[in-house]
Amino acid sequence: MEIKNVLAILLAGGAGERLYPLTRDIAKPAVPFGGVYRIIDFTLSNCINSDVRRIFILTQYKSLELTRHVRGGWNILSPELGEYIEVLSPMKRVHEDWYQGTADAVFQNFQSIEAEKPDQTLILSGDHIYKMNYREMLDWHVSHRADVTIATIQAPPLDAPRYGVCQIDADSRVVGFEEKPQHGNPQRSPFNPAMIAASMGIYIFETPVLLELLHADAEDPSSSHDFARDVLPRNLDRLRIVAYDFQDIGAKQSRYWRDVGTLDAYYEANMDLVDVVPEFNLYDARWPIRTNATPRPPAKFVFAQEGRRMGVAVDSVVSGGCIISGGRVLHSVLCPGVRVNSYCEVDYSILLPDAEIGRNSRVRRAIIDTGMKIPESSVIGFDAEADRAKGYHVTETGIVVVA
Repeated sequence: MEIKNVLAILLAGGAGERLYPLTRDIAKPAVPFGGVYRIIDFTLSNCINSDVRRIFILTQYKSLELTRHVRGGWNILSPELGEYIEVLSPMKRVHEDWYQGTADAVFQNFQSIEAEKPDQTLILSGDHIYKMNYREMLDWHVSHRADVTIATIQAPPLDAPRYGVCQIDADSRVVGFEEKPQHGNPQRSPFNPAMIAASMGIYIFETPVLLELLHADAEDPSSSHDFARDVLPRNLDRLRIVAYDFQDIGAKQSRYWRDVGTLDAYYEANMDLVDVVPEFNLYDARWPIRTNATPRPPAKFVFAQEGRRMGVAVDSVVSGGCIISGGRVLHSVLCPGVRVNSYCEVDYSILLPDAEIGRNSRVRRAIIDTGMKIPESSVIGFDAEADRAKGYHVTETGIVVVA
């Protein structure tokens, strides 16, 4: 089905408090991920690969690096053909507050939406890792004559407390929401009776419906101005809101979608990339992931002496500009410009751009922030109390963040 007049709005203004200290200086969507990428690159790549090429990115907190990343790496569209990626910072055109919630962020830009006159508006989040053809969801939306379509993913019932669970009838219509249910029997998905239907925070609105809902929500003093908590639940009876069952472009047995809003989720999603047969495949030429590729020399591995001094990386992602100089790297993700010096052991870790590990150091289950220089003979990730005493952040699952 040919659908041309679509506008995508990518929400990228969250403070990212649960990813602190990685978000101390940059917005969450700009945090490095998977070596050479930023988190936002995955949603933007989905847009381009889905032929959705009119995109607003709504920013707010600490957005300078994010804006520069988009400007430097995503200037690939043709304005002559009506294509663009436009970064919109808060302009306070509507009221004097900063963005108060997901719905309010879109509401404060309703004049920009009206100027584009899209038939449908696609609402996306800038901090999820997944592959999705939005055109298939748009086809579903139009064929079901929906006012609003919500993307849902099949998830085990035991995971229900982590999600907003949609209650869906046999006609795919959403008839109820249950936010993070704690009881043991959440409603099952009609797409798979063994699973629940978890909302992915991805929505398609008929644009006139979206604008009407946003204005009504803005006038409601009791609203928190959030799509999932306020706008959609209050209009289930009045509007035709349907669910779309997420189809993973990766074609794996399990459908891959990760919200990397916490340090532990961020760590686990990076570790998903380094398996021999990864759950999330960066190497699929049919669905390329684009980014702002800063020129770096090839990765280099030096010293091959007998004993401990050997430059080697196994079951790892190693980016350009990295030098493994007589150290050993196992099951880790190394971003551009990382250096691992002699006699080091780096296991199950994420080293962000330009981090350096000093000689004779041992690093395990850690995230080393951008530009950090770890002193010689450091030991990180083996004693949580000792790591906390050094001022490092240690998560509930024991991941050590050095920032």
